[in-house]
Amino acid sequence: MTEQPTTTVTTVAVGVARISWDAGQPVEVVRHEVVAALLDHARVEALIDPADEAGQRVATWSGMRREGVMRGVTVDGEPADRIVYARLASDLPAHEPEGFRALLNSFLPRKRAISQLLVRDESARVLLCQLTYKQDWDLPGGVVEVGESPQVAAGREVEEELGLTLVPGPLLLTDWLPPWSGWDDALCLVFDGGVRPASLLEQMVRQEREIRTAEFCTLEQVDERCADFTARRVHSALASLDGRGASYTESGRA
Repeated sequence: MTEQPTTTVTTVAVGVARISWDAGQPVEVVRHEVVAALLDHARVEALIDPADEAGQRVATWSGMRREGVMRGVTVDGEPADRIVYARLASDLPAHEPEGFRALLNSFLPRKRAISQLLVRDESARVLLCQLTYKQDWDLPGGVVEVGESPQVAAGREVEEELGLTLVPGPLLLTDWLPPWSGWDDALCLVFDGGVRPASLLEQMVRQEREIRTAEFCTLEQVDERCADFTARRVHSALASLDGRGASYTESGRA
């Protein structure tokens, strides 16, 4: 006689239940157990092996949202990674539109965005920053915050790092950065910072924790001081500025 798959619900902390199930357990059964557990708990969670794609699907469609990866959990005496899924008693159910969108939002891919500003002076030199945490120079800018407009982020970063209030203009370039040296991939968005007088830097109040200095640099200096992919991005953004180049690149290459 074939054994039926089972589901186990255990209270692991005050108001927190952890649910697990055998392979082959129908989503409907797990969903029912999650709802039942929420009658007595504020939170129901599941820890799923990243290699268990079927388990991830069951966790998702039983109404639990993906929260992230817990690294180094002890499983059978050995460290292992586990994906954390959870549903709170206050979460809207997945059959309601807002609850369904929140469920999808929890597991669909997310991509880091970086916004930068291409500022030139009257001699066509480009504003570059020498950063404290790496050797090569870069365009002013930084990571876009969650829920923040990338265009707004470019201006915010320049104001925070250089003390300069510059209103970003149109988007010049979207540059995809592949995974590199421990970083996930990202999209770098370069906005037009306009032509400014070289004396602009006299107003600079740099954030010493991140910025060593900033200068207007010739294209030769750009090539000398920047990482190769950054230099390519600068050249591509300049080409987009006057309509000579593509507005989308990958690591600076059209």
